[in-house]
Amino acid sequence: MTLPVAGQEAATPATLEKISDVVIRFAGDSGDGMQLTGSQFTNTSALLGNDLSTLPDFPAEIRAPTGTLAGVSGFQVRIADHDIHTPGDVPDVLIAMNPAALKANIADLKEGGVVIANTDEFNVRNFKKAGIETDPLEDGSLAGFRVYKADFTTMTRRTLEDTDLDTRSKDRCKNLFALGMVYWLFSRSIDTTVEWLKVKFKRKPEIAAANIKVLKAGWNFCDITQLFQVRYEVEKATLEPGVYRNIHGNSALAIGLVAASRRSGLPIFLGAYPITPASDVLHELASYKEFGVTTFQAEDEIAAVCASIGASYGGALGVTCSSGPGIALKAEAMNLALMVELPLVVCDIQRGGPSTGLPTKTEQSDLLQVMFGRNGDSPVPVLSASTPADCFDVAMEAVRIATTYMVPVVLLSDGYIANGSEPWRIPEVESLPDLRVQFHEDAENFQPYARNEETLGRPWALPGTPGLEHRVGGLEKEEGSGNISYDPDNHELMTHLRSDKVKRVAREIPDLEVHGSPDGGKLLILGWGSTLGAITGAVNDLREQGHDVSRAHMRYLNPFPSNVGEVLSRFETVLMPEMNLGQLSLLLRAEYLKDIKSYTKVQGKPFAKSELVAKALEHLG
Repeated sequence: MTLPVAGQEAATPATLEKISDVVIRFAGDSGDGMQLTGSQFTNTSALLGNDLSTLPDFPAEIRAPTGTLAGVSGFQVRIADHDIHTPGDVPDVLIAMNPAALKANIADLKEGGVVIANTDEFNVRNFKKAGIETDPLEDGSLAGFRVYKADFTTMTRRTLEDTDLDTRSKDRCKNLFALGMVYWLFSRSIDTTVEWLKVKFKRKPEIAAANIKVLKAGWNFCDITQLFQVRYEVEKATLEPGVYRNIHGNSALAIGLVAASRRSGLPIFLGAYPITPASDVLHELASYKEFGVTTFQAEDEIAAVCASIGASYGGALGVTCSSGPGIALKAEAMNLALMVELPLVVCDIQRGGPSTGLPTKTEQSDLLQVMFGRNGDSPVPVLSASTPADCFDVAMEAVRIATTYMVPVVLLSDGYIANGSEPWRIPEVESLPDLRVQFHEDAENFQPYARNEETLGRPWALPGTPGLEHRVGGLEKEEGSGNISYDPDNHELMTHLRSDKVKRVAREIPDLEVHGSPDGGKLLILGWGSTLGAITGAVNDLREQGHDVSRAHMRYLNPFPSNVGEVLSRFETVLMPEMNLGQLSLLLRAEYLKDIKSYTKVQGKPFAKSELVAKALEHLG
């Protein structure tokens, strides 16, 4: 959207413009509280009923020097009065807490956009840190934008001059001054944040009071000074009736696992080792102990996954989570779970690679790793979440497949999904799938590797059950008995059985659904994972312009839905955007001999809708 520009003759500070949506980016030093500021604006907007989407951006350096480009932290949020799918291609408003934040983000701000700058930080010392030669607020370089200046730090200190806080503690409140300004500008109430501050700092009431005071000062500054001649209002969106909450991808994943635990009757055991951006799954699940959740922070990735396998052997729902580097370390143990045929859910929250790569940036580059990154022929089901809220449903589906087919399942998310948020309609418990598990209890003629005729899954027998004593391990098993076997024919049989078991998952998963022209057409944009939002927005825009474009999105990456080949054959051109160098397009070409047009991006940033529109028009000629 484009913010309306008030004329110079406008005199009343209460002039109100209704807008359909707006994209706001908070940017500052990693110690400036930009994630907190953005989250509070997001939560307030969610309570007002706006549809929303967020894109947090964390610096990779843990302790980057203050005021430098390496230390810039950002939080982008888009709010709207209608259904939206992305956090926006470019911001309409940029709140810059220092020169480095301005320099790192100004190229993204749309022409005519708003800059709100903390002038206290625009000094020679900080210009040098940011590699800036002249003051951008004065040298004319921002002539294409609407620039508003405010002394955040000075006014924060002035607001708190009658408190006993030291200068450093006072300065830490300046992000609340900026938040108060933005609340005023977009007609938001400060009440939600006031209550949140009281709860967060209930043991330090003086800190709560200081932050509340500064928040109100930011609001009053705008109200009194008439710095802005226009205020804006985004009305609530029309959403499907129900109870909603704002949710992050990692939170939805954790809650989905807890829900699956309750619906299956299995206690959860999460074995994990901290790694960005997967750590929040561990943090979140640790808060659900009253629901039978056990979390174990292991000494390393290998210990974490092995402990989870042991939990599954004992009758729990074994889960482990990591990112690409940790999945590499877990590979041998994942094959152990495959060989002993126990359920295990492996959550891979992808980030930029290889090696340590881009720890705080997003990517979709672990697909080939989870498909083939283990020794031997070792297929496992692979699922992919597409939005923060979708993580809940995919977590439950991963548990269903793992326990039904007695197999480890990989669930792929990524940093964009994990850290982003959106409204989530809380489902009724009765609507959730029945995942109840029946352990094998019949000791007569018990064979630990006997097969279910439908799923090829083996029985799940709990240790200690009379008459069901058995051993499992990494050496090849004899079909039926589970004894160690080096027989070549048996090895071939078991290899095929393990492969066929995964293939049978395709019998009961939904067909790939086409949105647009189901019977085929000129162009299909096919995606997976977090590309969904940009693809949906792009296709909607293109179809409104009259173009023959459709879209489809893949949740099941191994096995593929049964109708994928038939869907691909209906379209003249299939375009696949991926945040890697074309991994899924490679697999689809090999499987279906269709010339998939790969469109790749590996910048640590998600696709913009405008990029996909431009690429689609290129293929449409």
